[in-house]
Amino acid sequence: MMKSSAAYTAITEVKKWSFNFCLFAIALSHVSGGWRMGFHDTSGAVEVLVLRSHPLKWGQCASVQTPYFWKAMLPHSSLLLLLSIGHLTAPSLALPFEQRGFWDFGLDGDGGGMMMMRDDAEGSAVEELPPPDIPSCPFGCQCQLRVVQCSDLGLTAVPKNIPADTKLLDLQNNLITELRENDFKGLSNLYALSLVNNKLSKVHPRAFAPLRHMQKLYISHNQLTEIPKNLPPSLMELRIHDNRIKKVATGTFSGMGSMNCIEMGGNPIQNSGFEQGAFKGLKLNYLRISEAKLTGVPKDLPDNLHELHLDHNQIQAIEREDLKKYKHLYRLGLGFNRIRSVENGSLPYLLSLRELHLDNNQLSRVPQGLPDMKYLQVVYLHNNNIGQVGVNDFCPQGFGMKKTFYNGISLYSNPVNYWEVQPATFRCVAHRLAIQFGNYRK
Repeated sequence: MMKSSAAYTAITEVKKWSFNFCLFAIALSHVSGGWRMGFHDTSGAVEVLVLRSHPLKWGQCASVQTPYFWKAMLPHSSLLLLLSIGHLTAPSLALPFEQRGFWDFGLDGDGGGMMMMRDDAEGSAVEELPPPDIPSCPFGCQCQLRVVQCSDLGLTAVPKNIPADTKLLDLQNNLITELRENDFKGLSNLYALSLVNNKLSKVHPRAFAPLRHMQKLYISHNQLTEIPKNLPPSLMELRIHDNRIKKVATGTFSGMGSMNCIEMGGNPIQNSGFEQGAFKGLKLNYLRISEAKLTGVPKDLPDNLHELHLDHNQIQAIEREDLKKYKHLYRLGLGFNRIRSVENGSLPYLLSLRELHLDNNQLSRVPQGLPDMKYLQVVYLHNNNIGQVGVNDFCPQGFGMKKTFYNGISLYSNPVNYWEVQPATFRCVAHRLAIQFGNYRK
């Protein structure tokens, strides 16, 4: 008994080199399946026994002094190891440890185990979070970066659940027959709408009312018989070619001061289809009415046009008053018509013209007035009936009267003998390669 008492006395008296063996005891307690480590004095020696007792609770740990503790324990380390291994191999502990929570080191004993926090059905410590707010997207469509692509889906109506922040809505190549009043409700941020190649024949007068910021509308290749009413005032570009439009009524574009481009070719519209004031208020840069049924240049077109394309029509002549007010025109397209004559004095009104297309017509001579057009650079006259080219047909007689040289003059497919044309005819051409004669074949 003296040896044991001395050991315990040494343990309790030494204050240095101490450490807390709580973790060791807890680990051994768990491995031992609910047994706790204790000390017992037998035969004058310190022995380690495993006693059946209450499991260790958190915070209830003994504190011993390091050097003497291990000195007292060292002779009995083999016994401690055997005891630990014995409990590890016990049948009752064959199942692997399953940690149910961060602090779940509870014991698997018979009622004496410590209850820890568990994520049970009776109540979890973790609050359930609401599902994330996933943006809506119409079924079958692709929505990404505020672009909604619903093309080639066989849709018969504008789909629902279009995200409110959509900037570009692509509905082309479908079977949509009608635009209803609320089809675009809530899409005030829409910038561009494509309805190309559908079966549209009816548009509600207020269908585009919610689209207060729309700037581009592509509605070509449909079955519309008139331009939709109440287009957004913010609209800048309208492409409505290849429909069945026969009339443009007065006030159709009223209040649309931002519009600068209209493409309405491929419609069976005649000159009489443009009512007086149809384009009133517009400040267009670009207008195309090609592949229609025009027999002359339409009246009352916007006078600030930069490009006017009237190709593939049935125009037979250009009269003096037809082009009088288009002083800002840069490019004029009159190819693929039936033009036989250009009245003298018609072209000089076009003070800013750079490019003139009169190819594929029935002209018998070079139009008069070209030398007076100081900025003209390109003239297309191929595929006509021109049989003679005069020395002053293109260039002015005075030096320095033309501000720019020609970059292209096409005269091929005309019954003119190019070897009979005087070299001085092209004295205001930038380079000889800019002249295209070619061979004429009947």
